[in-house]
Amino acid sequence: MSTMEITRQLVVFSLGEEEYALPITSVQEIIRYTEPRAVASEHHWIRGVISLRGKIVPVCDLKSRLGLPSTLAEDAKIVIVETSNGTAGVVVDDVDEVLSVEAGQLDEVPGAGADCIEAVAKIDDRLVILLDADGIFAGFEIG
Repeated sequence: MSTMEITRQLVVFSLGEEEYALPITSVQEIIRYTEPRAVASEHHWIRGVISLRGKIVPVCDLKSRLGLPSTLAEDAKIVIVETSNGTAGVVVDDVDEVLSVEAGQLDEVPGAGADCIEAVAKIDDRLVILLDADGIFAGFEIG
């Protein structure tokens, strides 16, 4: 199978001025932001937990996790993702669109060293940073 035959769908969202994405296969749903209940965590980027249909779900401040200035946008959303460890949420400024990209549009990230960044998608004149849901929560035990 040639690389041009592999198409991936990405959920694109904004964090500040930058565009990021998660594979649609990792995204369970997108909900309006509700303030998580604070819990003690050794990870500064865990904002707390929410109850999603009776299930307790940890919520990650994605800006803080990626080392960006952490401010809460007016239209913030929580993207509920499935990781290999379970269900978790990530706070994003807003969800923009679902895009299809070819494998040829994805580039490795040179020297990023971040386990949560999978690739960079080149879409026309845009660069969208593709995140890895498992990498975001690496080292964090999800219930």
